Amino acid sequence: MANPAPPRIFSRRRRTAGLRRARVRQAHRNAARYILDDMVEDVLDRLEFVRMNPQRVLVIGDWTGTLALSLRGAGAQVEEEDVATLDEESPIVGAPYDLVVSLASLDRVNDLPGALLHIRNALAEGGMMIASFLGAGSLPNLRRAMLAAEPDRPAARMHPLVDNQAAAALLQRALFKRQVVDSRTLTVSFGSLDRLVSDLRDQGLGSALASAPPPLGKAALERAETAFRKTANTKGRVLESFEILTLTGWND
Repeated sequence: MANPAPPRIFSRRRRTAGLRRARVRQAHRNAARYILDDMVEDVLDRLEFVRMNPQRVLVIGDWTGTLALSLRGAGAQVEEEDVATLDEESPIVGAPYDLVVSLASLDRVNDLPGALLHIRNALAEGGMMIASFLGAGSLPNLRRAMLAAEPDRPAARMHPLVDNQAAAALLQRALFKRQVVDSRTLTVSFGSLDRLVSDLRDQGLGSALASAPPPLGKAALERAETAFRKTANTKGRVLESFEILTLTGWND
């Protein structure tokens, strides 16, 4: 009996549209990009630590181009893809790669186990995957604000996210022989809920849910802002958390 298709939680069309909008917004001098900047720096640190000098690399999701530029400077042949050019739920062409890096992308695919298996199949023997995305500990203040906005019948507005334990199980399911899962928290200060939402859109991290809920009305937005500001510090700033989950697996 064939395996049932995974539930359709995310829309690839909406993800692509969000990426295109983010690239337009990045033309503004003050556009946020701290999530990808942090992920790129972390990947470079990891490669230096394991003393890996890959020859063929596939980078998925880094629309800044920074990681590819650094790897090419070290002599690697790098291919760059994103949601607009690569369907992560399908086999990856161009393999094998010594290294596949996916940034801020795998948390918005419908078939995450399948996507991880496709990446493993694209690795050369001894090749390594590094995948970073937002984990389950992310955006607690925004989640509370969205629940407060619609206290009676809250619509699904926030993405379901993966935690460390589930990530480890996913790597095992994808048949990685060795795997490591770790996380870190990036804390960012915001003066308003609008600023947080703007930062998410700048970085292509807005909603990509397949069933888009209707926009919040004026009263709901006011309730959300009030709930968001309840956690403000003495300077009127809200400290929001982004948990960055990193999955590392080897095809040994």
